[in-house]
Amino acid sequence: MKLETYLPLIGSRIKLPLYGHTCQAGFPSPAQDYVEAQLDLNELCIRHPAASFFVRAERDSMIESGILSGDLLIVDKAETPTHGDIVIAAVEGEFTVKKLCTHPVLCLQPMNPAYKPIFVEPDDLEIFGVVIHAIHTFR
Repeated sequence: MKLETYLPLIGSRIKLPLYGHTCQAGFPSPAQDYVEAQLDLNELCIRHPAASFFVRAERDSMIESGILSGDLLIVDKAETPTHGDIVIAAVEGEFTVKKLCTHPVLCLQPMNPAYKPIFVEPDDLEIFGVVIHAIHTFR
């Protein structure tokens, strides 16, 4: 995975309408015209602006977590990584996005059965941040 980072839009605020009703992914329901609030994606997606960055995912090792090649990941360096988090890590000088497993043994777990876990020694693992959100573009 190439680490191609993008800085967040600190200071830019764009509030968009957030409708008060959910959108059915099954049987459709009549649309409602009720705007519940204004939503700023910076407030929703960026917890720690000074410690956040964007990176683009590449390849298919995380497809079962919903991360596809080309997705934009929002990464927070201020979050403490814990078991089960999706993280950006360096392994032998290469950047990767994987699920962090701390027990029963320390490893970086791909979320695609075609790939094997990466077992690492604690001193050899460098984590650059926790993936907070993934943005998938359809068009």
